[in-house]
Amino acid sequence: MLLGEVIEFLNVRPEGFYIDATSGGGGHSEAIAGRLGTGRLLAIDCDPLALAMAGERLARFGDKVKLVHGNFAEIDRLQAEAAFPPADGVVADLGLSSMQLNDATRGFSFNLEGPLDMRANPATETTAGDIVNYAGERELADLIFKFGEERHSRRIARAIMKARPIRTSTSLAQVVTRAIPSRPGLHQIHGATRTFMALRMATNREIENLEQFLARVLDVMAAGGRLVVIGFHSVEDRVTKRAFSAWKQERRVRLLTPKPVRPGEQELGENPRARSAKLRAIEKQP
Repeated sequence: MLLGEVIEFLNVRPEGFYIDATSGGGGHSEAIAGRLGTGRLLAIDCDPLALAMAGERLARFGDKVKLVHGNFAEIDRLQAEAAFPPADGVVADLGLSSMQLNDATRGFSFNLEGPLDMRANPATETTAGDIVNYAGERELADLIFKFGEERHSRRIARAIMKARPIRTSTSLAQVVTRAIPSRPGLHQIHGATRTFMALRMATNREIENLEQFLARVLDVMAAGGRLVVIGFHSVEDRVTKRAFSAWKQERRVRLLTPKPVRPGEQELGENPRARSAKLRAIEKQP
């Protein structure tokens, strides 16, 4: 996702030290590692399955790359435990990988029948199914509105309450779409998109983890180091934009992207999932 732009804004140098805070399947990590000489890369991800895939992809780089299982919210602890130097660049891609979306057993997709799981880290205690089947109606409505920005959140929450227990992703998708008034003739996203996004974010505490990451990331960076964050919806993008703006006012960073960078037509043609991606970047001041 936005691979060329990530490499450009990170300004990857052969002797530099870089952190891929959300390595996923290893796409950004591979591009960074391929440009290193004496430098090193720390690749972090909370999903052990994704990290295993990244390990296979990055094996050819040997000890230039160190893989760590953990949540980017604890980037300072993970860096210290890995004895990794202050980073010349950090990238955080906040989106799901195709591997996660296409695996029905993970429950992320409303198009594939699977359990209502949605945990990025299988060791996480709470699943999306726990939220769907045990949260109160008001709590459900509030989180669907807050994280999914779904204006029919209360209608959807009432429908979920009536349909309980809901066990599979496709069953939930049907409940949600039936609860939303149809508007024939208009091109719209799938009716369950916002609700599924909200449940995934709540299950994985994504906004809380992003806020903790942003509160700590400058401390792991070298002076002149660069941070690139790719967000996919307005909630997380607002959190990133707010942090960057505050740092700029405090003169802690130089803003590299006055406006978010979006994918070009070629990338959108090759990967329609990139349509909502927004890249923001800063450079840490001395």
